[in-house]
Amino acid sequence: MSQQKSKKTLINWDLVSVNPNDKNWDWMDLFCFWGAGIQSIFGFSLVASLYLIYDLNALVVFFGTILGCLLVYFLSNLIGKPSQKFGLPFVVLLRSSLGVRGAKYFGILRFVVGIFMFGIQTYFLSKAFTYLIRIAIFSFEPSILEKNIFLIFFLGLNIIDWISITSAFVFQAFLFSSGMMFNRKLIRFSVIAVYLGLLIFFFSVFLNDVKFTSQAFLNSLDFKNFIDEKNIAPLITVTGTIFAFFSIIILSFGDISRYVKNEAQLKKGNLTLILNLIIFSILALFIVIGVDAFLKQNPENLSRILTNPTDIIGKLDNLLITNLALVFILVASISTNLIANFIPSQYTLINFAPSSLKLKSASFLIMILGFFIGVFWLTYFSQIGILSFVDTFGAFFGPLFGIMISDFYFIKKGNLINKDIYSLESDGAYYYSGGWHLKGVYSVILGFIFSASTIWNSNLMFLQSFSWLIGAFIAAFTYYLLSKN
Repeated sequence: MSQQKSKKTLINWDLVSVNPNDKNWDWMDLFCFWGAGIQSIFGFSLVASLYLIYDLNALVVFFGTILGCLLVYFLSNLIGKPSQKFGLPFVVLLRSSLGVRGAKYFGILRFVVGIFMFGIQTYFLSKAFTYLIRIAIFSFEPSILEKNIFLIFFLGLNIIDWISITSAFVFQAFLFSSGMMFNRKLIRFSVIAVYLGLLIFFFSVFLNDVKFTSQAFLNSLDFKNFIDEKNIAPLITVTGTIFAFFSIIILSFGDISRYVKNEAQLKKGNLTLILNLIIFSILALFIVIGVDAFLKQNPENLSRILTNPTDIIGKLDNLLITNLALVFILVASISTNLIANFIPSQYTLINFAPSSLKLKSASFLIMILGFFIGVFWLTYFSQIGILSFVDTFGAFFGPLFGIMISDFYFIKKGNLINKDIYSLESDGAYYYSGGWHLKGVYSVILGFIFSASTIWNSNLMFLQSFSWLIGAFIAAFTYYLLSKN
């Protein structure tokens, strides 16, 4: 069946089942995928902050991190299996539980969150470009930066900022529109390069004063009084925080798992999330501690602990390390943007207009919209509580996950009619009522109400880290009850 042959089809060759010969991802690719998921400025700051800022027991943070990873592992296996089995992206599988039209409109919610986060993260990514450009100009002729042209601002950005943010978007457009085979290579290269960069950064800090930094490391690892009922609440909080960090990736994990060789490789690869987080946490923690110990020897330094890598490199008087760190920040941020924001946005946008959009055209639209969000971030979007906006849209993710799991494992018993998943014919298995599966719609809305209440109701905000899970459970249970009747 071709897209030109009939208007009653949702076939798009970027959305069709992956050829078995192209299912070549293994556990190492998933190790790199999860590595790219945590290797970001926010991820670095998060793990360092959990250990150092919130005055938590080190073992509480460690075991809370492990528990959070195990939860992500379990749920990723659940949502990853159907995509691996049938070779379909998340938004196409969604047609089974919401109908061929319902999936089209509910799936676009993933695009909304993805595109906003893509634009915002690219804005922060562009700051690394800005640093590198300024360093290059300063190294050539410092006085150039004092010229009037660099003091003129438009939308809060000067000429270097505009060059940087434009370069960031164009560079990503060039990389991301090359297809999944190239993305696989990019993710592998990125993760390995960033870990090597972190090791270099770590040893440059550690070897600066081995005795001094070693003592600082030991002082940070407080293992006392771990077995204490007072640590139960912090343990749950850390678990929820780690899960919440990865929750945006879980829903659309099928976009990646569709390329995995088999279920055994899927489970093995997902388990490497724990290894990634342990390695990354140790490196991030020791870098922050070492830099903090080093800086406190200088009376001009801030009293607070610096956990943001861009803040850290801004305090280091070492041009080589600064440049290396900026390059690694660029690489890490680009790969995170790719897997968490760009790939899911591609598939959901193509699914919205499968007869009109291809990989290249969808990528072009994403770049335009992302650029718009990025350049207006500082002057407009950052002032209107965009994170609450994104969190509200993200409150749909848990319920969508819930109905997909309930549908695949309990209602359809792991079966799927491949030809009907692309059909707009009224007799298609997933056409339901005018292309909408109302039982799925009702379940998602009910789950969303409970999930969103933890965001907007101050009395329930203590549950916010688990809003995704709450929405998923309620939607899954509701969908099962409705579908059984």
